[in-house]
Amino acid sequence: MSNALTMAGRCLRLSARSPEALLTALLLPVLLMLVFVYLFGGAVSIGTRYVNYVAPGVLLLCAVTGASTTAVTVCQDMAGGIIDRFRSLDVRGTAMLSGHVVASLLRNLASTLLVVAVAIGIGFLLFFVAAVSWLAAAFGLLVRVPEAANSGAFFLMFFCYASSAFVPVRTMPTWLRGFAEHQPATPVTETIRGLLLGGPVPLGSALAWCAGLMVVSVALSAILFRRRTAA
Repeated sequence: MSNALTMAGRCLRLSARSPEALLTALLLPVLLMLVFVYLFGGAVSIGTRYVNYVAPGVLLLCAVTGASTTAVTVCQDMAGGIIDRFRSLDVRGTAMLSGHVVASLLRNLASTLLVVAVAIGIGFLLFFVAAVSWLAAAFGLLVRVPEAANSGAFFLMFFCYASSAFVPVRTMPTWLRGFAEHQPATPVTETIRGLLLGGPVPLGSALAWCAGLMVVSVALSAILFRRRTAA
């Protein structure tokens, strides 16, 4: 735990050394909210104010985008040779990866606070961020260069777009509706929406998706890290 916290502090210090990237991460939720509400809101009729409907989707999209930076930072560490130094200090791979995930959680917490300050909604969202951050860490171990790791954001963002984050699932084509209803982004979005605005809260389904994603991602990260450092 001590090593993991030390690694998290290191990742946060690295983030502070890139103020432009940090500022972008903090302002992205607000900018996305303005884009969706003022550019798309007038064209979408769902029986309620679009800003109320889209807020959970924006939070989820920003969580995925912010967590995906974990793939880049993990890949940079693997490619930069710093891992050999950590191994000589007897720092476990799980501690190094946990440091990246914790730093991702803290960055996302700061950006989420700029959009909404409802404690229960934020707490649940962070569980999803942790799961996605571990998945991004696994992707960062899988690829060889940071540029390829950055593409992981587009893969994760697809699940947000193909869900109920921005439009009701019932409005989608039949062939897409089945996928949108049975992937993690939809129950997570609906849970956040229900907690913040009232209405159905599929908490069990959302928690099951997050827990399953977390278990698989942590196990995959551990396996990939051992393979990358075996030599």
